[in-house]
Amino acid sequence: MSVIVKKGKISAIPHTEFYAVEKVLALEEIHGTYGFSGPYTRKLHVRAYPTEQLQPPVKADYDLVSRVALVDVLQPYHILSSEVPFEACPMKSRKPILFGTSTIISISKPVHSMSPNTFFRNGEKHEAYYVQDGTGELKTEYGSISFRKGLYLIIPKGTIYQIELTSKNAYFLIMESIYPVEFPPHYMNKAGQATLMAPVVETEIDVPMFQEPIDKSGEYFIDIKHDGGHVTRLTLDHHPFDIAGWEGAVYPFGFDIKNHHGIAREIHTAPPVHQTFQAGNVPFNGISICSFVSQMEGWHPKDVAAPFAHSNVDSDEVMFFSSSDYGAREGVIKEGSITFHPGSIPHSPHGDSALRSMNDRGKMNKRLAVMVDTYFESIRVTDHGYKYSDKDYSMSWYKAKSKIGSR
Repeated sequence: MSVIVKKGKISAIPHTEFYAVEKVLALEEIHGTYGFSGPYTRKLHVRAYPTEQLQPPVKADYDLVSRVALVDVLQPYHILSSEVPFEACPMKSRKPILFGTSTIISISKPVHSMSPNTFFRNGEKHEAYYVQDGTGELKTEYGSISFRKGLYLIIPKGTIYQIELTSKNAYFLIMESIYPVEFPPHYMNKAGQATLMAPVVETEIDVPMFQEPIDKSGEYFIDIKHDGGHVTRLTLDHHPFDIAGWEGAVYPFGFDIKNHHGIAREIHTAPPVHQTFQAGNVPFNGISICSFVSQMEGWHPKDVAAPFAHSNVDSDEVMFFSSSDYGAREGVIKEGSITFHPGSIPHSPHGDSALRSMNDRGKMNKRLAVMVDTYFESIRVTDHGYKYSDKDYSMSWYKAKSKIGSR
């Protein structure tokens, strides 16, 4: 993040003597990226290092391994995440749907909070949650962020956190990348501010509300995801939220999808105009995360509002439809639908979408969707993704054409 944040009590000069509690030397930790060369945050623990384990590490009673579906044909997918059951806590209900060498897309639909003495840390990937439904608190060592429908939660790799629900259940789309998730660098000026032409404003984020350090002994469990989705449980003798203060550029934050201020033009434009975040060096590697929010369609007198057919041969495209109101897929997708179109084959609007869309010139659409594009990375469907997929989706364009009559 370009916004440097400071919370709590912390020494003015890094790596120097400091006492958050009288006569107890505070212990410094650096939460860094790209070795020692990237953005980082400096944290001060009240009295214990995060390495002090009460018991040896053990294998957790669940894993998050992406297991590829045994399908060996190239095809598009329509995955009905609305049919994934609500169950368990946010971690144990987490189901990988699609994955590649550096990217994972999952669905989690929990019915209760994580246990008060159990925490999670993704030790292999940075995370971006999109809250499809539900309310609650993302509790982290940096502080808490209240979440609600439509909020992105950006959680850097290595962050210790809990998810506490205040609603009956919740519904999350989770995007993971080996690269940090950030606002696109081309949106930023030399001072790190979003330019006046960017669709995002970097100050429209929800930073963690700092909590006083929990200086308490006991038995606390941290489940760490590593090595392709395996989970190891660590047991600490002190509460992990023991931070007296922190400052830096690596921290979790929230960003409401409606704070992506859509850019419209006279004719239809390509998806990069909808980009909200990226991870990696786009367009050479990593992913783009795009927000398709409600905005005015093109107003050229001959504009065709529906997207053109496209073969983006270096990208695999994933769309999560937060709303079923999406003209080019009308009658095909439902709320919570996920479409996956491999870059190896083209895809296009269905049926007479292009013809119908001409009636929408200059009008506000009602769409709400999240898109993930990979760059030079092929992704595959998992066993969970295949289980909840529409097996007839590859024929849906032909069937839609048949309904309106062939030439």
